[in-house]
Amino acid sequence: MGAQLRVYKRRIRSVTATKKITKAMEMIAASRIVKAQRKVAASMPYATELNRAVTAVATGSTTKHPLTTEAETPARAAILLVTSDRGLAGGYSSNAIKAAEQLTERLRGEGKEVVTYVIGRKGVAYYNFRERKVAESWTGFTDSPTYADAKRAAAPMIEAVTQETAEGGVDELHIVFTEFVSMMTQNPVDNRMLPLSLDLTKDEDGKGEILPLFDFEPSAEDVLDALLPRYVESRIYNALLQAAASEHAARRRAMKSATDNAGELVKSLSRLANAARQAEITQEISEIVGGASALADATAGSDK
Repeated sequence: MGAQLRVYKRRIRSVTATKKITKAMEMIAASRIVKAQRKVAASMPYATELNRAVTAVATGSTTKHPLTTEAETPARAAILLVTSDRGLAGGYSSNAIKAAEQLTERLRGEGKEVVTYVIGRKGVAYYNFRERKVAESWTGFTDSPTYADAKRAAAPMIEAVTQETAEGGVDELHIVFTEFVSMMTQNPVDNRMLPLSLDLTKDEDGKGEILPLFDFEPSAEDVLDALLPRYVESRIYNALLQAAASEHAARRRAMKSATDNAGELVKSLSRLANAARQAEITQEISEIVGGASALADATAGSDK
């Protein structure tokens, strides 16, 4: 019985130590969410105005450009998948990977060849394990991305979209990431970055905003050429920021669940340890009583 009690106590110590770790990770993730949310909010005005500028140029000209013009028969599409570098975030990365797989199947069903780019060690490991080809991958910055990281990831995709498909180019750019909705809700989404959907921005009444007319110097095509890399980089940067906030929120939720489960396990083990200790004490008392009774009987027999 003593050995069983020692096992329970050892498990209680182990679970308690794990609980301290998960609690610390929960608090760290919670503190990082706030910073990530601020970065997302700070990036939105630039992204919104850039999108508005591109829309104004595209609607004010008849120039055919990869940024705004869809191919008549699109043959190749690129997907940028954003996952995490670290685990312990619940289903964060697996949900994004699942969304990317669904998008891949849909594009292939439309007769398009798919080229995959991956951000994050979890996504890279997924494709490596299955021996599936990845055009390029980037790791090491998913929990705190910078604009330089977005620019580095955008470069090969911009090059691909400006090339002919026969030379290895692509007709469409898609991005799959986890959108941050709230502390409790993060949704994996797939958005088409290029060609840009030319929906006019909406005003407060939900009506299409009338954009001003522009004269372009030296030409609308040159303006679109200058805006193309900025637009793609901005979209990727905003996606990385939202994904980072989502990752921290998912990790906080997963660590809170782990901490709560550890607490319940400690309570359960404590009850079992108390029961084992009680049984041990009962047995010791029974042995003492039995020994005292045997001694009393022996004493009574000697007196006779």
